[in-house]
Amino acid sequence: MTAPDGAPDIRTGDDLVDILLGLVDLVDLVDGDVVAVTSKVVSKAEGRVRRGTRDQALAGETLRVVARRGATTIVRNRLGLTMAAAGIDSSNVEQGHVVLLPEDPDASARAIRAGLRERSGRNVGVVVTDTAGRTWREGQTDLAIGAAGIVVADDHAGRTDAHGNLLEVTVPAVADEIAGMAELAQGKLGARPFAVVRGRSDLVLPVGEDGPGAAALVRAEGTDLFGYGAREAVVRAVKGDPADRAPFGAPGSAEELAAAVTEVLGVPAARDGSSPHGLAVRVPDALRRPLEALAFAHGWEALPADSADQVRLRPVRV
Repeated sequence: MTAPDGAPDIRTGDDLVDILLGLVDLVDLVDGDVVAVTSKVVSKAEGRVRRGTRDQALAGETLRVVARRGATTIVRNRLGLTMAAAGIDSSNVEQGHVVLLPEDPDASARAIRAGLRERSGRNVGVVVTDTAGRTWREGQTDLAIGAAGIVVADDHAGRTDAHGNLLEVTVPAVADEIAGMAELAQGKLGARPFAVVRGRSDLVLPVGEDGPGAAALVRAEGTDLFGYGAREAVVRAVKGDPADRAPFGAPGSAEELAAAVTEVLGVPAARDGSSPHGLAVRVPDALRRPLEALAFAHGWEALPADSADQVRLRPVRV
């Protein structure tokens, strides 16, 4: 991996392909290389610099809040990425301004790839990178938020290891790994927004095939096991707003919900004879709201009461 020095401060309208090719004497592109470009310079070239603060820009880049802790707000942004402050950055930009993520990082990557092919004759992959934290890990690393002409995830399912063990869920996110490796060469303060990674031409797609892009690495809403922060999940479940259901995912099984009801409320939940998919729980009035919150968190809902002490539950989506 090589990250050339000498890149200028990027301004709106700058041609990133021309700037990179002006540095090729230091990197010497060949077919099968992967070019990594920081999202910061892509955003600057595309005019995504805004006057104001991150807090002022946050609402426009946010689909929903995932968690808040003090001054830190983690959101799912309009690209589907879960990031602190929606990925809005106030570093390496004039004071009083912030840089938003590119409008469509995959489209940006495709444009850069096409430009490099047209002007250099080389078939390369392109990764647009950004920095993010990781759950349960200190520190940050770069990951791919845009990609073109490259395999973004190398699915090993169905292969066997050297001992004959079948691999079932091994899917290295190779685009993220390349982004992290490129950042080692670029550094955070080195003014080196471009990097060239060589040696994985097997991941670069043929000319004319851009692949699914980095968007393919974003989990669909409701499929992640951690759709809300711990505190936020409790609040959302107790509030019970139907608009908040999606991040809780698909409904849990009747057995799972019944076990939670017994563990938390100390009462049994039996199969509801009037519904093949339902449960019936006898609880005093004081426990009805906790029961409804448990049901909501599991993707179930409480039906209108048909007796003083019995609550019928059913999954929202069967």
